[in-house]
Amino acid sequence: MSRIGRKPIPIPQGVKVQVDGATVRAEGPKGKLAQPVPSGLSAKVENNVLVISRAGDDRKVRALHGLARALVANMVSGVKNGFEKKLEIVGIGYRAQLQGRAAPLLDEDCARLAAERALLDS
Repeated sequence: MSRIGRKPIPIPQGVKVQVDGATVRAEGPKGKLAQPVPSGLSAKVENNVLVISRAGDDRKVRALHGLARALVANMVSGVKNGFEKKLEIVGIGYRAQLQGRAAPLLDEDCARLAAERALLDS
């Protein structure tokens, strides 16, 4: 059995999960999402935990077991926490600055941006 596929998905507080046939629907503070479950797999909610299980041991179903579990787990996490992008700059000699919600500007970008602003101002 797939190690990832057999892990239960905990349902956090404030998230409502419904299984409608071959579709898992999640609703939380950040929105609503739905994810279809491939044929040969089934989803069920028990004791505030969602479990993806497979009916047979077919090669295709085994391949999709972990994938389906990961997609549903990410969906449940997304309706609770939303999407977040983190950037980690590793090394020395880099300078970066954050301007609003845009991506951080590295040193080379800062020099180019200053030159562009100088051209626009003149």
